[in-house]
Amino acid sequence: MKVKSVNRDVLAKFLATELQTARSRDYCPNGVQVEGRDEIKIIVSGVTASLALLEQAVLLKADAVLVHHGYFWRGEDMRVIGQKHKRLKLLLGNDMSLFAYHLPLDMHPTLGNNAQLAKLLDITPTARFGEDDLGWLGQMTDESIRTVGELAKHIKRKLGRSPLYIGSAGQALGQVAWCTGAAQNMLELAISAGASVYLSGEISEPTVHLARESGVAYLACGHHATERYGVRALGEYIAKEFGIAHHFIDIDNPV
Repeated sequence: MKVKSVNRDVLAKFLATELQTARSRDYCPNGVQVEGRDEIKIIVSGVTASLALLEQAVLLKADAVLVHHGYFWRGEDMRVIGQKHKRLKLLLGNDMSLFAYHLPLDMHPTLGNNAQLAKLLDITPTARFGEDDLGWLGQMTDESIRTVGELAKHIKRKLGRSPLYIGSAGQALGQVAWCTGAAQNMLELAISAGASVYLSGEISEPTVHLARESGVAYLACGHHATERYGVRALGEYIAKEFGIAHHFIDIDNPV
């Protein structure tokens, strides 16, 4: 099958509509962050626009790179020096566009990180909570997974890493809440929403105390590990929609 192409601006407009980028108040610009060549035949996706990902994209002769974690975060140093210079130089020197979607990709009902994690972990979504419905609630589809300990083992099988969890292994599961990445600060909202267990990527010192005091188990499953799946699903969706080539590259990250 002959590989087709899509105009960069056409793709940006398509994704702005599909991901409803205007809906969320984000910490970074969503969409084209670095402008490359007009026509895109090959797109590479990955979680973070690290130098390692960009180098792989160059080897694959990519026209564009699609990520969840891009650049230009609120409050960061605006100077183009150090690692930022190296990354931008590689993009601009190879005329590659950088597309980045942060909260809009977390929130998407089918392609998003939360939706894809639920699919992978066999959780049936039942409701949403928090600002912009960023948090999700659901029930385990597999009724044989009945305790926090069994859920932790299930997560290890699916994600390839053991979650750090606060709570008793024998604690019974009820409603499961989740939000990928660094969403430990949503634990209190999950408790208010009626969850008995909450999954996210990271954990901080106050999270431990809140989980212990509330009796709601907390599982830190890895920021990268919980956010591998949305950007890959989005890349596959783009490839199918426009007939272009797509390569997902997973740059290992233990966090």
